[in-house]
Amino acid sequence: MKSTNFAVVEQTSVYNYRDIIYSCFLPAESLSEYRLQHHALIYVYSGEIRLEYGGRVQHVRAGEYVFLKRDHRLQIHKHTLGSDPYKAISIRFDRHFLREYFRTLNEAVFPQKAKRFREAVVKMPKSPYIESLFASLFPFTDTDTRPDDGFVRMKMHEAMRCLLQSDERFYPTLFDFNEPWKIDLLAFMEQNCMQDMSLSEFAAYTGRSLATFKRDFANISDLPPQKWLIQQRLEAARKMICEEGRRVSDVYMAVGFKNRSHFTVAFKKRYGFAPGTWAN
Repeated sequence: MKSTNFAVVEQTSVYNYRDIIYSCFLPAESLSEYRLQHHALIYVYSGEIRLEYGGRVQHVRAGEYVFLKRDHRLQIHKHTLGSDPYKAISIRFDRHFLREYFRTLNEAVFPQKAKRFREAVVKMPKSPYIESLFASLFPFTDTDTRPDDGFVRMKMHEAMRCLLQSDERFYPTLFDFNEPWKIDLLAFMEQNCMQDMSLSEFAAYTGRSLATFKRDFANISDLPPQKWLIQQRLEAARKMICEEGRRVSDVYMAVGFKNRSHFTVAFKKRYGFAPGTWAN
């Protein structure tokens, strides 16, 4: 059993209790994600989630519940709404937990003709079950007491019952143990190469292990993925500075570099000139 983790990031609070996560973003803050590795059930207490998928946009606002399917190309924007901070509780269901839960089910209760959800996003109706589930979790967001693993596991089982009781399509959706769907690697890399993500995150967001990611990337580029990312970022920076006249101080972070000195060294190594020279 995984141990309970706790983390606070700057002014944004993220409390991670195994696979139950409470998030709070102060006004003017936001967070974007690109793909979920695990199914998730989310309750938005305040603020808003904007979901973009398949050319569609859906909003999940305060007091609403949503189920997000794993392995879909999905942009998730979590942000404040007016003066209200973003506050939400997410329950994640990884494959290991789902396999364990599946073994506890009586095969007779499994609806044989049920078809899985095709949608990446499923708005959940309010019910006494789901409301009482999240109401029992929120007290832990305002106290130093951390729920133990036994309590968390009990609540995850409760969440499973909420889903399975609400719609029989959750049976084939949750208990599909096929390999994750792999999204187009090059298209995703080109679209997100300026994002501050590690190779492990790029692998996860494209439905691959790190080893598979590197192997698949070798089929589309002669460069290792890290060098490819640096070249893409430097070329974008060169265009911003040379063609658009933007300042170096505004560019290096915009293209995914964490510090200016690293950017300057990499830029000069590739083009033979310091980026400030290009700007003049």
